[in-house]
Amino acid sequence: MYVRSYSRFRLAIVAIVAIVAVAAMLALGAAPAAAARRARRAQPAEASAVPLDQIHVLGDRPAPFGLNAKAAMMIDARSGATLYAYNEHVKIQPASLAKLMTFYLALKALHQGRITPDTMVTVSEKAWRLSMNSGVSRMFLQVGQRVSVNDLLFGLMVSSGNDAAVALAEYLGGSSDAFAEQMNQQAKELGLSETHFENPDGLPVPEMYTTAFDMVKLGRAITQRFPDAFTYTGAKDFTFDKIHQPNFNTLLFYDARVNGLKTGHVEEAGYHLVASAHANGMDLISAVLGTPSSSARRVETEKLVDWAFRTFSSVQPDWHKTLPDKVRVYGGAADTVAVAPVEIPSVTVEHGQESKVTLAGSLDAKYLVAPIRKGQQVGALVLMVDGKPQSTVPMLATASVARGGLLKRMVDRLRMRL
Repeated sequence: MYVRSYSRFRLAIVAIVAIVAVAAMLALGAAPAAAARRARRAQPAEASAVPLDQIHVLGDRPAPFGLNAKAAMMIDARSGATLYAYNEHVKIQPASLAKLMTFYLALKALHQGRITPDTMVTVSEKAWRLSMNSGVSRMFLQVGQRVSVNDLLFGLMVSSGNDAAVALAEYLGGSSDAFAEQMNQQAKELGLSETHFENPDGLPVPEMYTTAFDMVKLGRAITQRFPDAFTYTGAKDFTFDKIHQPNFNTLLFYDARVNGLKTGHVEEAGYHLVASAHANGMDLISAVLGTPSSSARRVETEKLVDWAFRTFSSVQPDWHKTLPDKVRVYGGAADTVAVAPVEIPSVTVEHGQESKVTLAGSLDAKYLVAPIRKGQQVGALVLMVDGKPQSTVPMLATASVARGGLLKRMVDRLRMRL
């Protein structure tokens, strides 16, 4: 009896010792793992250029994150609302972002009919010398070569070709210097008061500068005025003279919502990316300037794009449900005149707030009396969110209506009295 009890006691002791040993081993193994987890949690986040409280977010919301960039800005291209911004007015070397203005002027010439995509441009020695410079981006043009405007635009926006920029500038402006004057004049017309260009390619000189604010404004102007711009900015690659080059904007390969625009890099300023993106009826334009690497400009821009699409909606109520698109005209050569808002009313709201967006409107009179000039204001639309006015958009006559003949005026005068 005693022997059996003693045996059971020994087995219990052995079991307890084994359990304690296993627990000790687990604790020893868990300590490094726990330490590693604590270390991972303790690792600092990726460097932010400014404190979060210095970042401006739509509606004075708290900033969701900082960016590893010297300056940044993102807008809803439809409403124009600033979604995220800091250091947006700090001047910086644009590098190849200058090519966005070269691109704008080339597209403008296309739409004015001064050139066509098939217009042939002869490559000068100056442009060719840039194609021989291994220290700059190029599309590898040859001196005396005749190249279409279409190929030069792909070479400009996909290959970021400095040689393409000079070839276009010389054809459109006569010389790079004369074209730079056109660039600055266009910048003035677009309200880019924080930008100055010295050349069409962006090779750095001390007098050349821009800001995130102006680059976003330029990107918006390009995409809204020239929708065919995406043909060139959204191309993932371009082959010229059997030389294949991928787009420097690598975000195109990572996010299908991204459809442009342009990268830039210069040693003293860092790596830039002005990007456009579209999804769910919303268009975004962003400028992330002065990141430490080409991969950083992609990653930081993608943070903005993903956050904006997850957080906001761009709402454009149908104004036709609020006001008619024609107004009765008396005493004119026509009985009606078409009317429309000077721009489509649009507002940016947080997801879930879309139903709170409404329109109110009124016409200045039930009818108009000729003569009527095109662009004459005839009323207004008021865009509201949760009953609070956000903006007022004028309603304009979209055509002129001359006075009618004597008989028409007399008849209409009688009708007005009835």
